[in-house]
Amino acid sequence: MRILDLTLRLEKGMRGVDYETKYTVAKDGWNARTLHLYSHCGTHMDSPYHFEAGEQTIDQIPISDCIGKAWVVGLDGLPDRTPITVEHLGPLADQVQPGDALLLRTLWSRHVSDPDHYRDHFPPISPELARWMVDQRVRMVGVEPPSVADVNDLAAVTEIHQILLGAGIIIVEGLTGLDQLTEPTCLFGAMPLKVAGGDGAPCRAFAILGATW
Repeated sequence: MRILDLTLRLEKGMRGVDYETKYTVAKDGWNARTLHLYSHCGTHMDSPYHFEAGEQTIDQIPISDCIGKAWVVGLDGLPDRTPITVEHLGPLADQVQPGDALLLRTLWSRHVSDPDHYRDHFPPISPELARWMVDQRVRMVGVEPPSVADVNDLAAVTEIHQILLGAGIIIVEGLTGLDQLTEPTCLFGAMPLKVAGGDGAPCRAFAILGATW
């Protein structure tokens, strides 16, 4: 088996990330920082409460729901801002079973060093695909952009989040390293910080290749 880390490294200066030194070995006997993290910074998970699509908060999502079989959807080279539709899934659309996850491999994380392009030009999930995932009872969807929908269009970003989160589909955003996923399926997991009443939280996401389930 191979275990692959699909998590962005949180660095000072990234959108929603800051920290300062609290203690040092020289002065206090140990090193420690005070972290300031936006709940949707870096690689993160949304809860239904994020868009009031339900009352469930991030700490109430069962850890067992955060790991399972995932299908890797190859969307390499998709033009900027192209809505992702069911047609983009190709033959894979007939193979997805209830409880499966989808990982949309757009390679968008290559733009993370250009924050404006990364945030404002990514291919969003279309309402058609979101409703299809609900009908197929997909359990989790993971994307490389910082959101599943255009963050500059409140109506669109609200619609897609409410469709998915309202159906109990877990959303993981800000993934990286999906170019390493060369097999059609993997075991995918994303473990969020257990923040009381959280609308979302940074998470550690990973894939296990060659695993059985």
